[in-house]
Amino acid sequence: MDKAIEALNDKLDRLIAAVTRLAPPAAPATDLDIADCFVWAADPGYLEPVQRVNRVDIGLIKGVDRVRDILVDNTERFAAGLPANNVLLWGARGMGKSSLVKAAHATINASGKYDTPLKLIEIHREDIDTLPKLMGLLKAAPYRFVLFCDDLSFDHDDTSYKSLKAALEGGVEGRPGNVIFYATSNRRHLLPRDMIENERSTAINPSEAVEEKVSLSDRFGLWLGFHKCSQDEYLEMISGYASYHGLDSDPERLRAEALEWATTRGSRSGRVAWQFIQDLAGRTGKPLKD
Repeated sequence: MDKAIEALNDKLDRLIAAVTRLAPPAAPATDLDIADCFVWAADPGYLEPVQRVNRVDIGLIKGVDRVRDILVDNTERFAAGLPANNVLLWGARGMGKSSLVKAAHATINASGKYDTPLKLIEIHREDIDTLPKLMGLLKAAPYRFVLFCDDLSFDHDDTSYKSLKAALEGGVEGRPGNVIFYATSNRRHLLPRDMIENERSTAINPSEAVEEKVSLSDRFGLWLGFHKCSQDEYLEMISGYASYHGLDSDPERLRAEALEWATTRGSRSGRVAWQFIQDLAGRTGKPLKD
């Protein structure tokens, strides 16, 4: 009898151990004091600190002076506890939308005006439906947070945009006062045009269907448009990067090579300018600054 009980207990212990292994691991405790930038890991619900942020100095972002000033002003008002808007940065690829968000955050913290640093949290596009959970985690924290989603857009049959709408403005609680949301996108309305047109052609009430789709963008109080840069703006970017990184080169030769580079790429943008600078540094055997 004792052996049977021992065998049963042994089986129960093994069963408990197996079930424990199947259970999801507990989310690590989030320590907001150890960094100014974090990435939201939706599963298991943890803010992963980023000690080395991939960003450039705001002075190197050329050709977008007006939207740069608006974004910095909005961010500074938010950091000071004043009313500020959610921001949608939309438009041409490679013109520094995401770089500007990260640079504005760094500029505010470097000013030293505020007792507590502003925190930047990146949330991935595929985790947007967990935004309410993240906001619930942040609302009681003693910091102010810029939530940032890069390259935000929604495709056919994707309903997670409804979670974003509710989290930004439409929920019962609304957006926490210590949280603001910044997003970048190539689309002004975040939804593909053919998706909006399909809603218009198949809905019983086309105007209401389209309104439902485009109203997401209305949750952003600021729309900052980024457009393709001119040749002079492109060359200004090249000159700024070359000077900052100490890449001494004959101005006429630098100009000619930069224009040839843009021609081979078929476009001019901040990203194309940076790729040229990387190529130039590599060819001349000179390292780039961090």
